[in-house]
Amino acid sequence: MCGRFALFDEKEIKEINEIIEEIEQRKNITINRGEIFPTDLVPAVAKESNHQIVDAMIWGFPHFKGSGVIINARSETAHEKPMFHKHLASKRCLIPSTGFYEWSKKDPKNRTKYLFQLPDTPVLYMAGLYNEFYGKKRFVILTTNANDSLKDIHDRMPVIVRKEYFDDWLNDMDRARALLQSDVSRPLLVRREAVVIGEKA
Repeated sequence: MCGRFALFDEKEIKEINEIIEEIEQRKNITINRGEIFPTDLVPAVAKESNHQIVDAMIWGFPHFKGSGVIINARSETAHEKPMFHKHLASKRCLIPSTGFYEWSKKDPKNRTKYLFQLPDTPVLYMAGLYNEFYGKKRFVILTTNANDSLKDIHDRMPVIVRKEYFDDWLNDMDRARALLQSDVSRPLLVRREAVVIGEKA
């Protein structure tokens, strides 16, 4: 986890719509919607020059071996890893979504796909780290140990940031580190079976 997430823009999800529309109009680009795969272009919230911004970013850091991308970073060890520790200190971001996907591994031949969401809001923000590579902003999603919501499915889950902790995550390194170690970043989620979408070529 996290290998896929959802970014639906149904009309009733005003918050997601406003974020997407603001970026698309300002940059004259198209944001990916629906089921999000690594290397897709999606919105992210970050802080630059003391201002909170929304911008389009690509999911995945270029792999240090030269091919593929790195899409996740373990929150417990990000501060130790050369690829992530500088970004944890100064380039934290939030990735808006309408949930993330995970697959049951009980039966490898007939796996069930689940969508995990917050129970009280259609929008779920995941903690990320970002940087610019070859003129394009890219991000990874931070993960943590799974809670009771999905540990029977997978042992990892994304770090989730509730709105009341946005300022802590984006603006204060000490509070951001504390958030990563707190259970508030692992809220209980609801899950439902999701429609299986074919793999990208």
